[in-house]
Amino acid sequence: MILIGDFGGGTSDFTIISVGPGVRARGRRASDIVGTDGVPIAGDAFDKRIIRNLVAPRLGLGGEYVSPPNKFLPVPSWPYERLERWHYLSFLKTPKTLEMLERIRRTASTPERLEAFLLLIKLELGYQLHEAVQRTKFELSGGMESAFSFQSGPVAIRKTVTRADFERWIAEELEAMAECVDRLMTASGLAFGEIDRVFLTGGSSFVPAVRRIFVDRFGEDKVTGGEELTSVATGLALRAREQWPASVASP
Repeated sequence: MILIGDFGGGTSDFTIISVGPGVRARGRRASDIVGTDGVPIAGDAFDKRIIRNLVAPRLGLGGEYVSPPNKFLPVPSWPYERLERWHYLSFLKTPKTLEMLERIRRTASTPERLEAFLLLIKLELGYQLHEAVQRTKFELSGGMESAFSFQSGPVAIRKTVTRADFERWIAEELEAMAECVDRLMTASGLAFGEIDRVFLTGGSSFVPAVRRIFVDRFGEDKVTGGEELTSVATGLALRAREQWPASVASP
């Protein structure tokens, strides 16, 4: 009895499936899939938390600006929500949005940060920003801290991020994943001890806090992985060969 956790970019999906010599001998049955569940949370959500807590404040989020005649207002948060997904950044590059941000910059408490945000939008640096975010996430999977670095005009964002910081930022997402696993176990009617092996795949399975969800429930010796970045594609290819053997050329 195997529990599989597949952590993609947008979703985390869990399946409990019965495998082994007996299943191979008789052939697969629909009943071998004991249960499935999932949450719309995965690697992209982790990236968003890094941007929200580390990057966006250095680009003006959390600051104030003066609205005539002399009213202090918070810098709008919605442009920074677009920043959390690199391919949404292009939606900010409109005359109306750029004019609004430029107007806010003139009376902002930290005008240089708004200037950096404007430059990031105009030069379409969203992809480079997210590369820096993902690099930090990757480094925190193997070490206890990472030196985040990103340059945008007058603002150079350089900050040491600890694994403890990162795990605090993604605590809500981790809780949702853990609750989903518990929900799946309850729905399946199985005890934690009845799971023989846990197989984790996908990039976010490298995140120690994600792995800890399963270690705490099933034990270190049962949790494994392998080919985390290619196993899904390999599985699809193998399934295609089974489904359409005549269409697959022999090696």
